[in-house]
Amino acid sequence: MWIMTKDTPVAAICLIGDELLSGRTQDTNTQIIARFLAPFGIPLGEVRMVPDDHSRIIEAVNALRHRYDYVFTTGGIGPTHDDITADAIAAAFEVGISENADALRLLEDRYRDADVAFTPARRRMARIPHSADLIQNPVSGAPGFQIGNVLTLAGVPKIVEGMLSDVGHRLQGGHVVLSVTVKAGGLREGDLAERLGLLAEAYADLTLGSYPWFRSAEDHGVALVVRGTDHARLTDAASDLEGLVADFGGVPTRMEGGSRFGD
Repeated sequence: MWIMTKDTPVAAICLIGDELLSGRTQDTNTQIIARFLAPFGIPLGEVRMVPDDHSRIIEAVNALRHRYDYVFTTGGIGPTHDDITADAIAAAFEVGISENADALRLLEDRYRDADVAFTPARRRMARIPHSADLIQNPVSGAPGFQIGNVLTLAGVPKIVEGMLSDVGHRLQGGHVVLSVTVKAGGLREGDLAERLGLLAEAYADLTLGSYPWFRSAEDHGVALVVRGTDHARLTDAASDLEGLVADFGGVPTRMEGGSRFGD
């Protein structure tokens, strides 16, 4: 569990879509958003997945926005009948929703330039909750929006990546969490568990974790990862982890430099 200071903001994600819950679509947006937030020092505290159901979206968004500093929603802002996220967000904040002039102009320009009919269904994507700020969409044109601490994005991963380019300036970051990894090839997690527990107590201000891998009988081992915000403490802990690996006959390999929360 991460030890957070009071001035460290924490984010949450609400993934919206029946296709996610049915297994037809695999979620990759969590990883995209988590990696985007890492350099800002904003970790994820929770991820929820809800169906295309008006009341369930409202319930999830309200619960998350009152608990976390930032909430990202993905999915449900397209042109089809089941794209109900914008209406649900408006209801969650108890505001109205209608065509936004700026959103409408962006869409009109996009479809005109593409020589594609701007149908009533596509025009629905210009409906934005009142008082929300638009989030630009350089990929497909249809904007997302921010209202309060909730940032609403599309569901397609490539579009999410594009929309995040208009999100960074909206965030107030916390402490960047650095990490150091000590790889121990050939060792087993169970062998190190007791000593690793003692080190976790000694470095209670940091977070220690062990992540075994097994690719073959010849290629297996444990990656020991220590995370925190104090570089000096991280260095000391990494040295102790290297000593632990050596004591069990392993050859430690340290990896650091630019490693951040979520890497």
